[in-house]
Amino acid sequence: MTRSGLIGVDELLAAAERAEVTVLDVRYRTGAGPSGAGAFAAGHVPGAVYVDLDRALAAPPGDGSRGRHPLPDTAAFEAAMREAGVRDDRPVVVYDDWAGHAAARCWWLLRYHGHPDVRVLDGGWSAWQEAGGPVATGPGPESTAEQPGTFTAHPGALPAVDVTTLQALAHQHESAPVVVDARAAERYRGEVEPIDPVAGHVPGAVNVPTSRNLTAEGRFRTPEELAAVYAEVGAVPGAEVVVYCGSGVTAAHDVLALELAGVRAALYPGSWSEWVADPDRPVATGESGVTSEGS
Repeated sequence: MTRSGLIGVDELLAAAERAEVTVLDVRYRTGAGPSGAGAFAAGHVPGAVYVDLDRALAAPPGDGSRGRHPLPDTAAFEAAMREAGVRDDRPVVVYDDWAGHAAARCWWLLRYHGHPDVRVLDGGWSAWQEAGGPVATGPGPESTAEQPGTFTAHPGALPAVDVTTLQALAHQHESAPVVVDARAAERYRGEVEPIDPVAGHVPGAVNVPTSRNLTAEGRFRTPEELAAVYAEVGAVPGAEVVVYCGSGVTAAHDVLALELAGVRAALYPGSWSEWVADPDRPVATGESGVTSEGS
């Protein structure tokens, strides 16, 4: 098995047959469909363990000042991954049915906390079904207590920045990082904002929606294609790059795409939902970034 950040269905089938991998299902309800747990019970990769994004991959939002999906406490994340059977010495494969967005969040958290070998199933649950992969039903294992995971969390293996650091970096001017906004273009421009109380983007940020990472078939583009996409905004090897989104979840999709392209990027976990929690932080709108200095 390679360590590219992605894995195809055929490779996962072979690894699963040899019991060489831990599979995590992180499907997440984003609309009117079934809950992630409900979708899992209706059908999942055999041997997979369901992981709830809101409970295991994020801390409670609290008063909102840290954003809608703050990073989980290290001890809580470690415990959740051990409960799911994650081991330090065993590869992990993560999948969802949300174009890889939730899976990328889990990928990032595991890599950030030091797991050396984590891959996202390219194409997710849809790709598995299209390939005729075997399907299990039911709630899955209620507990991994008989063979608990051994994962030990050591945060900091991937870069991350907090809001104070991002504000300081943004004022460096000549050496300012490339700040990438992973949201849809209309949200970046401030034309619509369906979730957060203020529309717009971080001043100076450029926009690479996560949809640009994927082909029409829902697979990640080749490393060469991804490198070309991000080179358009200056996110190239050697550049300092920071990525954010609305709540810190889908930004991990761009971080993964950049990793595939050979660019190590930092995640700003608080993202836009944290940025606008303080009305004194400046906000930009439009393509060219017309800035309001806050109140």
